[in-house]
Amino acid sequence: MSGHSKWNNIKNKKGKEDAKRGKIFTKLARQITVAAKEGGLDPDYNPSLKVAIDKAKAENMPNDNIKRAIEKAGGADSDDNFEEITYEGYGPGGVAVMVKCLTDNRNRTAPEIRHVFDKYNGNLGQPGCVSFMFDQKGILGVLKDGIDEDEFMLQAIDYGAEDVVDMGECFEVRTSVEDYHNVRKSLEDDGYNFVESDITYIPQTTAELSEESDINNMEKLIDALEDNDDVQDVYTSWERD
Repeated sequence: MSGHSKWNNIKNKKGKEDAKRGKIFTKLARQITVAAKEGGLDPDYNPSLKVAIDKAKAENMPNDNIKRAIEKAGGADSDDNFEEITYEGYGPGGVAVMVKCLTDNRNRTAPEIRHVFDKYNGNLGQPGCVSFMFDQKGILGVLKDGIDEDEFMLQAIDYGAEDVVDMGECFEVRTSVEDYHNVRKSLEDDGYNFVESDITYIPQTTAELSEESDINNMEKLIDALEDNDDVQDVYTSWERD
């Protein structure tokens, strides 16, 4: 899951993600290959590929896997035609949901996504029905590990970050899409490591769920979407405790 309070979601779902590591790597490899096919094999001249690689590294994807995914884009077996589609809708309690997919068959993916929404008391909507509620931002998660908050915040802002948010065990550096790479490189040059590195969607306002049934259905909705092979990312406005 991506978006608001992602670090908390990462911690809550760490065990599940460990169990699904192979599937996660497969999705990341697909994203890298598609980005390389569309914009070229050199990440220095292909921002989308660089973002995909950053994301893969944040998930501890082995460098050999990343290299193979890039090479596949220029190889003889690169005839898979994937397209990026974003589905939008509402989860239980009116929570806004965006689902980013890479698919080679939208006639398969759309019914599957609709089924998941219906099954867990959600509603798949029309394109644009919730995307206006989100802002696209670069985010970089840095573990605190004794870091001085004021000094780190000033440093990040000086490099071009828009904000630094205390997420409990880590600082989340937020940037514009345009400044993401420069801020990341500057912090990396200073020796910082990232537990999260991505261009994502952050909700402008968040929604809380009080009914236990809504909370359970929302968790199942997210899990089922993320388990779909075509789904790359799920963004929501849910403010999870």
